[in-house]
Amino acid sequence: MNERPIDLYKQATEFAYNSIGKEHSNTAYFQGTIAGKFAELIVRECAVLCRWEHEAHAMLEHFGVAE
Repeated sequence: MNERPIDLYKQATEFAYNSIGKEHSNTAYFQGTIAGKFAELIVRECAVLCRWEHEAHAMLEHFGVAE
């Protein structure tokens, strides 16, 4: 299995801990923050893999991820 998704999920979890705090880790808001950041990181990773710059920009714009 590719380890990159696991790394991205760990980054998203760390972001949630730093943004919200560990004491709120059992809340739906905390889990939603992880999910949202994980999705953003995946979109960014995909944009990096695009062959042409305009494709990367279009993908980021489509998913509402600021550059």
